[in-house]
Amino acid sequence: MENPMLVAVRTLLKETFEGPDGNGSWYTESKPGSGLFGTLEELSAEEASIPVNGTTIAAQTDHTRYYLWVSNSYLKGEEPSKDWEASWKVTNVDKNTWTQFSSELHQEYTTLLTKINSLNSLDEQLSSGLLGAIAHSAYHLGSIRQMIKAIKVPSQS
Repeated sequence: MENPMLVAVRTLLKETFEGPDGNGSWYTESKPGSGLFGTLEELSAEEASIPVNGTTIAAQTDHTRYYLWVSNSYLKGEEPSKDWEASWKVTNVDKNTWTQFSSELHQEYTTLLTKINSLNSLDEQLSSGLLGAIAHSAYHLGSIRQMIKAIKVPSQS
């Protein structure tokens, strides 16, 4: 029997990045494209570069990728050299950079999901790290979705 906590971690991580599976969700909208990948697919590089309250969607996206990279490093038993401030310095991206950010975010997500799929059990440290990755990524998904509301103001006819 598969570890129920690992199943839950996998389910919630997938919902955060890929969107809900099926007709229901645990905390995102119950419609396709509600996860981070679907949300970002709808944005151009120009939109991702528009400042909202001192940051950009590009910065939020790269910071989320960086956080997953740090998490993946710890899961491999490495001690990464962290520079959290640098993970927020991105402000303006062109189409190629925006595509690269998306690709790198997918790569870090896939790496994390592969690691989760290889686990049989969780200790407290690993549980906290994985739950933290979900919470952190979901927080930034919510931030990005709110920022989109600010940059895509509906036209009033």
